[in-house]
Amino acid sequence: MTLAPYATQASQTRGRLYAEKSCSTRSDFQRDRDRIIHSAAFRRLEYKTQVFINHEGDHYRTRLTHSLEVGQLTRSMCRYLQLDEDLGEALALAHDLGHTPFGHAGEDGLREVMQELGGFDHNAQALRILTSLEHRYAQFDGLNLTWETLEGIAKHNGPILGEVPFAIAQYIEKHDLEIKTFAGLEAQVAAIADDIAYNNHDVEDGIRAGFFGLDELADLPLVGEVLHAVDNAYPNLDARRRVHEVVRRIINLLVADVLTQTQQNIAEYNIKSVEDVRNVGKQLVHFSDNVVAYNRELKAFLKERMYRHYKVNRMTSKARRVVRELFTFFINEPDCLPTEWKEQAENAEKFAKARLVADFIAGMTDRFALQEHRRVFDVWDKEY
Repeated sequence: MTLAPYATQASQTRGRLYAEKSCSTRSDFQRDRDRIIHSAAFRRLEYKTQVFINHEGDHYRTRLTHSLEVGQLTRSMCRYLQLDEDLGEALALAHDLGHTPFGHAGEDGLREVMQELGGFDHNAQALRILTSLEHRYAQFDGLNLTWETLEGIAKHNGPILGEVPFAIAQYIEKHDLEIKTFAGLEAQVAAIADDIAYNNHDVEDGIRAGFFGLDELADLPLVGEVLHAVDNAYPNLDARRRVHEVVRRIINLLVADVLTQTQQNIAEYNIKSVEDVRNVGKQLVHFSDNVVAYNRELKAFLKERMYRHYKVNRMTSKARRVVRELFTFFINEPDCLPTEWKEQAENAEKFAKARLVADFIAGMTDRFALQEHRRVFDVWDKEY
């Protein structure tokens, strides 16, 4: 497929921190995507929370299934806009690699204990994983991804204009990612695909969990219209298919809205190159005003009826406590870390040791974190 002039061109990549020969069968962005898929951090997403802790049920989304859904949406939108699909997909698949166990609750717990020790941010942690913590290759730590992929990971939510998270600040000392400009369109598409996926799929999971019914969403903008159209077209549809049909149609409408708005923005700002994208000073991939209002109301509904539901509150409270207690235990007793981590902690100063313990905990799956907590705090547990 011929790419648009404002797409990020793999043939014009700024390269990798450590020089490598090009592959004869794949572009540099294809190689980035493949390295992400084969990473240990990507595999662990299968057992990391989206909203519901993994053992709550087999049908709820995990970080892995969410990332695959974001990848599919990103690839479809990139193709329509004539952007590089492989770069977009790589960014979508990597965007959640830095999440702790138990989702945002686990991150809140880790951020709290790291507040005076350099802080913690899951976006920055994803960059840290990709550039340092993955140990697969003989020549370097990390995955040695292209500049464009790392740029997109660091700032897919926009330029970093305030305080720079520790992991990003550390990395850009040796590899400038130009964090004060916008990322390319592929990164912007991946970011909005994330919004589309998690908002609407959380609706599906919330209904499955019994937190609310589909008809309770009928007063929200857009949902009511779609629900009315589905009921008119399929008056006897069973409840499960009815939910899926409504969610599917809403996702299609949101994608169409983004594509139309983005094309208008590209024309309005006369975007001719990827450098124009980075320097225009505005996000180019976004929803129309009407859809922004819909998303705002949907997020408010989900916050009240799902994210603050007492069952979710119980899970998140336990998750924060598990993460905080594990951190305190390992920072005070680093000799109890697994051998590889223990050896690194032996001669580390205070801040380096805290970062090491944070890396160890952030990499855990929900299941492993609960197992570790039981091992170190249950005096009767015989599994060490």
